[in-house]
Amino acid sequence: MRKVVSGLFVSLDGAVQSPDQWQFEFDEEMGAALARTLETADTILLGGVTFTEWAGYWPTVTSGEDAGFATWINESPKYVVSSTLDSVDDWANSTLIKGDLTTAVNELKAGEGKDITVAGSPTLVRSLLELDLLDELVLLIHPVVAGEGRRKLFTDDTPMKRLQLVSAQPTSSGVIIATYRPAR
Repeated sequence: MRKVVSGLFVSLDGAVQSPDQWQFEFDEEMGAALARTLETADTILLGGVTFTEWAGYWPTVTSGEDAGFATWINESPKYVVSSTLDSVDDWANSTLIKGDLTTAVNELKAGEGKDITVAGSPTLVRSLLELDLLDELVLLIHPVVAGEGRRKLFTDDTPMKRLQLVSAQPTSSGVIIATYRPAR
């Protein structure tokens, strides 16, 4: 069965919004961790906000250092979880999931292929974790306090959920790549 894996940049104070404003370095170890995602996943889950932001950008990238990722994400099947979007036709290989999230994700997990990665989408990550649909949570924890005004990975009313640490790797820039699995 396929796994659902999420990888997120997060600050020490839990911010996940706008990492481009507080992520000061991107080192080789972080690049290797993200490259492993491209090697082990072939399907992407996105929330509506991330889809809307990314659909206007990634299809336009055809050269430069981001071209490899752009090709991968543009060619991969994308499943968008949204209660507000009516269509995802503006980005190739995208399918809108409406209805029961548990049923849709379990069908994807039972299908053929590599892992399913959740791109960005912290609200979706919280829902997947709460519904026991997330198999791994990889946090790239940056040694910075991002400050107020940014959305956090977990809100104050998030129900308690125990996780088990699978691995933790410090990087040359001081980021910790921590992989967790829900305690089941």
